[in-house]
Amino acid sequence: MRLVHLADLHLGFRQYQRLTVAGINQREADVAATLQRAALQIVDVAPELIVIGGDVFHTVRPSNPAILHAFRVLSMLRDRLPDTPIVMVAGNHDAPRTAETGCILRLFREIGVHVADAKPELFTFPNRSLAVLAVPDVPGVERPPLLPPEGFDHRVLLLHGEIAGMLPEHVATADRAAIEIKPEELHADAWSYVALGHYHVYREVAPRAYYSGSLDYTSSNPWGELREEREQRIPGKGFIEHDLVRGTHRFHPVAPTRPLIDLEPVDASGMGAQELDSAIRARVDSAPGGIDDRIVRVTVRNVARHVVRELDHAALREYRKRATHFHLDTRRPDPIPRRTGSGGGGAHQRRATLPEIVGERLRERPLPVGVDREQFVAIGLRYLQQAEDAAVAAMPVLES
Repeated sequence: MRLVHLADLHLGFRQYQRLTVAGINQREADVAATLQRAALQIVDVAPELIVIGGDVFHTVRPSNPAILHAFRVLSMLRDRLPDTPIVMVAGNHDAPRTAETGCILRLFREIGVHVADAKPELFTFPNRSLAVLAVPDVPGVERPPLLPPEGFDHRVLLLHGEIAGMLPEHVATADRAAIEIKPEELHADAWSYVALGHYHVYREVAPRAYYSGSLDYTSSNPWGELREEREQRIPGKGFIEHDLVRGTHRFHPVAPTRPLIDLEPVDASGMGAQELDSAIRARVDSAPGGIDDRIVRVTVRNVARHVVRELDHAALREYRKRATHFHLDTRRPDPIPRRTGSGGGGAHQRRATLPEIVGERLRERPLPVGVDREQFVAIGLRYLQQAEDAAVAAMPVLES
């Protein structure tokens, strides 16, 4: 009894300004093509069950091309694997925030997909002695105890949500799920398998309980995902094949349509603009397979603002023209603690001001691709100043 577990398809995801010849956002087309390849791999695996852990679409109201592509892919799976049930839950990107707005996923019931979009549902398949408890990520809906039903040999929990303490801080704060569950609430040891969606990197959270990860790089911080995959030696994006009887487990990589390349960072300490230009050029020239039609980042650390202004911007325009997206992530040097003289002739470190602390934190925060760090910091400090000015204006005037 083998199942395939995939999640976080994010069809309709759009990024950057590149369009296909048909006028579709290039990244939207990339994500659709990645799903098509994954579906063909799933047909080759020929599982007895397919579970989809939510965030099928990137928005509650996806574009018509995204809906049509999902319909075609799921119809192809139903036609080629007619005896394989498909069970799907809504994720936080699928589920409307208001009860009167319907969820687009229920459309797929028309082609025989079992969908839990508004409330948890138990789907049973008696001829396989199989039960699937499907729990969507819907705010305000009471969640049942996550305990398997009796009378079935194979019991699967399908859930879109956030397992408390399992996600890195930048993921948990950037894209919060409505559902947050303590690990012990999963009762993972009581289930044949727990299929999770929401976290975009393949991860085991307990024996027989996994996040499959997304099929493509569709989060606000793909570079963080690349780093995690390198550190954990995960071969990129893909889906899971798990045998409920034998317990065998396999992660199937799916090649992304458009590779992301995070080039080796440059330490610009002591460099002038010409030296830094040469270092960036060296990184670009060393990119495996080149940068053409790819998504590329070069991080430059310890670079002063005036050096960035003096870079060869014609060369940077060339890189941006060649790549689908070229991101030069420049980061200023860490602030040097100021020291002031003491009465005894020595020195002591001055306590940092609030703007200094806020500025430093904003410079460390992971940013979505395409966000200018210096502009981000400047806006944050401006808001802080506005808040301070408002607080001063609201203070009562003391009369002498």
